Amino acid sequence: MPKAETKKLLNQLNEKQQTAVTRTEGPVLVLAGAGSGKTRALTFRVAYLIQEKKINPRNILAVTFTNKAAGEMRERIKELLELPINISPFSSNIPHVGTFHSVCAKILRQEISQIGYNKNFVIYDDRDQLALIKKVMKEADVSEEQIKSKAVLGTISKAKSNLINAEDFSKNVSSYYEELVANVYSNYQIRLKKSNAVDFDDIIMLTVQIFQNNSKILEKYQEIFKYIMVDEYQDTNHTQYILLKMLAEKHKNICVVGDDWQSIYGWREANIRNILEFEKDYPKAKVVLLEQNYRSTKNILDAAHCVIEKNVNQKKKKLWTENEDGELLSILEVENEKKEAQKIVEEIKELQKTGEALSEFAVLYRTNAQSRALEEAFLKKAIPYKIIGGFKFYQRKEIKDILSYLYFIINPSDEVNFERVINEPARGIGKKTVEKLIQSTKEKGVSFLAILKSEDLSYYKINQGKLKTLNEFGEMIEKIRKKRVKMTVSKLISKIYIDSGYQKMLLKEGEEGEVRNENIQELLTVAQKFDNEKENALEKFLEEVALVSQSDKDLEDQESVLLMTLHSAKGLEFDRVFLTGMEEGLFPHSRSIINPSEMEEERRLCYVGITRARKKAYLFFTNYRNIYGNTQASIKSRFLDEINPNLIEAQTMEDDTVSGFYEESNLENDLFQIKKKEKELNLKDGDKVLHPDFGKGIVISREDDIVTVVFVKLGLRKLSIKFAPLTKE
Repeated sequence: MPKAETKKLLNQLNEKQQTAVTRTEGPVLVLAGAGSGKTRALTFRVAYLIQEKKINPRNILAVTFTNKAAGEMRERIKELLELPINISPFSSNIPHVGTFHSVCAKILRQEISQIGYNKNFVIYDDRDQLALIKKVMKEADVSEEQIKSKAVLGTISKAKSNLINAEDFSKNVSSYYEELVANVYSNYQIRLKKSNAVDFDDIIMLTVQIFQNNSKILEKYQEIFKYIMVDEYQDTNHTQYILLKMLAEKHKNICVVGDDWQSIYGWREANIRNILEFEKDYPKAKVVLLEQNYRSTKNILDAAHCVIEKNVNQKKKKLWTENEDGELLSILEVENEKKEAQKIVEEIKELQKTGEALSEFAVLYRTNAQSRALEEAFLKKAIPYKIIGGFKFYQRKEIKDILSYLYFIINPSDEVNFERVINEPARGIGKKTVEKLIQSTKEKGVSFLAILKSEDLSYYKINQGKLKTLNEFGEMIEKIRKKRVKMTVSKLISKIYIDSGYQKMLLKEGEEGEVRNENIQELLTVAQKFDNEKENALEKFLEEVALVSQSDKDLEDQESVLLMTLHSAKGLEFDRVFLTGMEEGLFPHSRSIINPSEMEEERRLCYVGITRARKKAYLFFTNYRNIYGNTQASIKSRFLDEINPNLIEAQTMEDDTVSGFYEESNLENDLFQIKKKEKELNLKDGDKVLHPDFGKGIVISREDDIVTVVFVKLGLRKLSIKFAPLTKE
């Protein structure tokens, strides 16, 4: 590359980015703050290595986490190298660019015979893995009642992310649950190998194992990958860390780019220590700080810094920008989640009038269940929206399942909803039996309930061995049908949720089950609106749900506001960002309250949320929140108090907070009942309490009418004695 061309390349970078690009030999740690151009630095570094340092492109490895990021990096490199757009990725002019999994899969295609597999192995996806786990559990007489197959798969995946094989896992079991998992894990791996198959976690773990067992093969790839670059290094797990360390051991030309302030995937086994301790692994490492932000205003960066600087375990840096100060951040105090959603919609409507595009607005929340109130507000005002990284509320499987139960209870001849609920949760009713049940209703002219209650299934040509299971299901449905007239809609949903075994099923599914449980509880919040209806309450509830779902479909394929969790927002940017539910126990999440490392991750999540905004960030908290089927008094998130007041517009306080909360109720009588309840409970530290949805708990502190309770199922919750349905145990 001529010197003039090199100069032209480097002139497109700031001074720190130039250092990250030109320091090509030895270990380099690039700490790249939000919006500081890290991808630009990475791609320019590859171009510099090839054009200026004359490194063979096939001796360069660039690793990232997603296929999209890898594709974008590859295209940018081709552009910088002025290569044809349609050039093959396998061309000798193109460096190795891919995800951890794609790179390791290519290595395994060449080397997997070393550990007894055939090179034409297949890769099992999530469905394949789960199906195999279920088979192995069945063969080992481990039932779904004992442990859920999804939870087992999650535990095995976690072990593999930490380079723990089945044998090592078995040696270190410390509970009955782990004993069961150890047995399944061992047989699962045997069955995978017998089928010449690997799962996604195996792809990296088996590559590491081959390197550990065969020094010649390791050396071969050390010579191929002489220059290694890694994007999003803060998101690497232990197995990925070991893989990179082994590959870089010989030449030590490893450049890792990342931001410890954006390490938010601890729950996925990402290990922040990998980036924090890089200099311990490589004492001669050059550290480059990319602190100039090209995305946000000064006020947004300063506010984000106020939050993140409170963390202890981090690399010190200070983002700055040449952008203007910009608008102040808004902290908005509102009555409840409805007013929160309403305010957001109103603000977007006003900004639309000035020509701002819907696609430049993002609404972020900590938990999926929060989307429901927001979705309703957008639908009412006919503003198109899209859920990123998940399903819209009424499209979520657990919601559709519970709604199907309701439809089936109304009409026990409903074929579609019967088919959905008969095996949710699993009852061992096979497809053939379901087909016979459906056929029998048509041939005999009876309802499904009539067959389910039958004492002789032979009349319907159904295996008599299924009698007990079908009878139990039929009895459960019949009992609920008889009682539903006297029950409110929310009580009916709760009864279905518990009696059907659905709640029990979710409680065994670990973190995923907890999220799904939160969605069911949020459905109760919707149902409670109909609890005072005297006639056809259930039908009115289902009608509203159907109308909301249809309105949702009508707004598809238009420019949309994006709704997503804070975790899904990483790597994205928008002109205006709305952060919702900034309340203690919600954000930061209750699970983090008593765990310092988890609290630091929550603070990093807040930093990520604020720095998604280019022009302005709006931060919301409520006085009360109707969520998970309960009304809870809210306490403002500590993160809001950490932001310098000079960066914030005057807080908005609605003047109808009290009157709005007691909407459609007898205020005088309600206040009397509240005082009476508070006096009767008289809760103090150490008292055992019972909550109809959260279960058993212990009071650990009290301030005025707010008690902090640790619940066995859900962890820490702050509740108002005035409103929460607590009783002393």
